[in-house]
Amino acid sequence: MRIMALNWRDPRNPEAGGAEVHLHEILKRAVSAGHTVTQVSQAVKGLPPEEMIDGVRILRHGRRNTFNFSVRRFALSLDIGTNFDLVLEDLCKIPFYSPRWSPVPVLTVVPHLFGTTAYREVAFPLALYVNFMESFIPSAYRDSTFVAISDSTRTDLISRGIPAGRISVIPCGIDTGFYSPGPPEPEQGTFLYVGRLKRYKGVHLIISALRLLREAGRDCRLTVLGSGDYDHELRKLASKQGLEDSVTFEGFVSQERKLHWLRRAWAAVFPSEKEGWGLTVIEANACGTPVIASDSEGLRDSVRNGETGILVPHGDLEALAEAMGRIASDSELRSDLGAKGKEWAGNFDWDSTARRMLQVMEETAEGVMA
Repeated sequence: MRIMALNWRDPRNPEAGGAEVHLHEILKRAVSAGHTVTQVSQAVKGLPPEEMIDGVRILRHGRRNTFNFSVRRFALSLDIGTNFDLVLEDLCKIPFYSPRWSPVPVLTVVPHLFGTTAYREVAFPLALYVNFMESFIPSAYRDSTFVAISDSTRTDLISRGIPAGRISVIPCGIDTGFYSPGPPEPEQGTFLYVGRLKRYKGVHLIISALRLLREAGRDCRLTVLGSGDYDHELRKLASKQGLEDSVTFEGFVSQERKLHWLRRAWAAVFPSEKEGWGLTVIEANACGTPVIASDSEGLRDSVRNGETGILVPHGDLEALAEAMGRIASDSELRSDLGAKGKEWAGNFDWDSTARRMLQVMEETAEGVMA
């Protein structure tokens, strides 16, 4: 196949996250399987307009705030009907409506849709715009085949009017050769957050829960890995709560540094309001580290409550602090959750994910699922 992939961000974009990792792991394996892949993404200052990454041809075009408007003209200028067999749209932000203009079949991959969470993340006019653009998905993508990365995302798509029969669920994988347990002794009293620093991710909830633990006499710490536009507010909150000595912000770090902390932390904490799946949840589990997370879409798919981690009601500070306190005080619980988490993570690897994705991609290109 000759595949055109559409995503706002490419793997080298400084703001790339789990959705970009997911797409690239699939695309580079498509190249290894003999397919040719061109990915079109927004231009980024300091990155060239064209680059090869793991055999995937990356074309960077347009601006951050208008990429969804300019991508159509740029993609069509590549003569899709002649040079490509399939368009793969990664619908992880504002949709491109590619089924409306692509002359070849479209496979739509959906990590998650924003829905009402947009109103708690961005200014009201922008949130209204995001919801307005999402409202056209059922009509614009009515002839598209979908892949959701979790049952929660599948349920969301069905609730919006997408026929269940057009949706396959293929969870993300992880690099099982890289993520593995480390030294037997974890960092004493340290909890970990890994991910982009956005309001909806709930890092402020961890900081506030840490204050409750401090007031209860527990000496716990938090290490934050990642960057984003909520960084300044989180630092202010930590200072306001008197936790400057207990919360460490390391910013964007290397994969090796990330692995170090995934192995060393008592637990990784993810109190996000909504996710597509929970890639870092499984990475933490693969390292033998239990997880504490919000009982929200996506996270309840990747966390087996009471087995690989603990789910708490989203936004419930007391419940979050109580779960962190249990992990901190019970080494047997940490060990049990960690062992079962490692076993659970063994079910997910990128090769299996890519094989299933390639089958759907081939069927879509051939019109089998149309």
